[in-house]
Amino acid sequence: MSRESEADLSGEPSASALPGTLPETLRTELIAFRRDMHMHPELGNQEFRTTAALKHRLEQAGLVPQVLNTGTGLFCDIGTRDGAVAARPMLALRADIDALPIPDTKAGVAYRSTVPDRAHACGHDVHTTAVLGAGLVLAALDREGLLPHPVRLIFQPAEEVLPGGALDAIESGVLEGVGRIIAVHCDPRVDVGTIGLRTGPITSACDRLEVTLDGPGGHTARPHLTTDLVTAAAKVATEVPALLARRVDARSGLALTWGRIAAGHACNVIPQHAELSGTVRCLDLKAWREAPDLVHAAIDEISALYHAKSQINYVRGVPPVVNDLMTAELLRDAQTARRGAQSIEDTEQSLGGEDFSWYLEQVPGAMARLGVRTPGDSARHDLHRGDFDADERAIQVGVELFTAAALIDGDRS
Repeated sequence: MSRESEADLSGEPSASALPGTLPETLRTELIAFRRDMHMHPELGNQEFRTTAALKHRLEQAGLVPQVLNTGTGLFCDIGTRDGAVAARPMLALRADIDALPIPDTKAGVAYRSTVPDRAHACGHDVHTTAVLGAGLVLAALDREGLLPHPVRLIFQPAEEVLPGGALDAIESGVLEGVGRIIAVHCDPRVDVGTIGLRTGPITSACDRLEVTLDGPGGHTARPHLTTDLVTAAAKVATEVPALLARRVDARSGLALTWGRIAAGHACNVIPQHAELSGTVRCLDLKAWREAPDLVHAAIDEISALYHAKSQINYVRGVPPVVNDLMTAELLRDAQTARRGAQSIEDTEQSLGGEDFSWYLEQVPGAMARLGVRTPGDSARHDLHRGDFDADERAIQVGVELFTAAALIDGDRS
């Protein structure tokens, strides 16, 4: 899936009378910025190079970005004067800047990751570049007196690190003065030029689970004299998810899926220790809040049947992203203004987790799915894979979506 083309979206003229379309020179610069970021991926809370690059470019535009208390990530206000507080709560545009600890396996692209076992395989480089581009466009409009209301840019670290860098960003004050927040997430199932929208939950809750089982060990010839720990681990792996399915409303979508199981070193030795780890995902906020107690009880019951001692580490992750109706309509109106109503499609709720949800615990907001698939590409692509890539024309779509939302939201105030 080559992404070398820098051509604009053919056959997609802007339907907008709004100012703030993306100039050709800036579009070329943003593609270069995205590629540089893609070549130099950084893990959560290690995004020093990315933070420095963003800070430098925003300062070049005459803005005053502030690095977060954690040392990576930053936020930046546009349209305020001499640090004055905005007359009404600002609209925030949020991006995440961290990468994943997986190798980049793409072939035939010049911007492949240069860092071993690190890759922007979730599209955060596209999110970041879109928000940066929107910020530069809005700053230019502000200098012309055409920005109706101040806007805040948020470049958040550590989205991939549970429970998410959004909590640190909030603690650093990024929501002070913010009344509404919007974001996008790349979707390789949606064509570039199109966004996916829905009101209500658009992602799921996601927690991490680690379980250890212990027993005295022994000879495989005499499992009746000890704790058959491999069988106990296998029963926990298979029966706990099934048990949970009978203890919650099926509509809540509570699902425990194991990603790792380990036990033993020899074929004729019953081990003393076993480990399982996985994720707990949930579509429903109420069921998510009840999940830890349900999971603990189910594991304790199954492990006790096989006389295994269990220790459970249940790590709270993120609640579902629940799109606010008014904010989702703001995104719908913005996309319609730029590319027409035909460029919007309904999207389903994903079982993926996103720490954008933490912002929505404080202020109303919404996230859109940003199409990154080249039209006509019939291959199946997915996030969190080493071969993930995005059609770079999505950057322009994201910039124009954010700028239109800022202008429409300001005009409505």
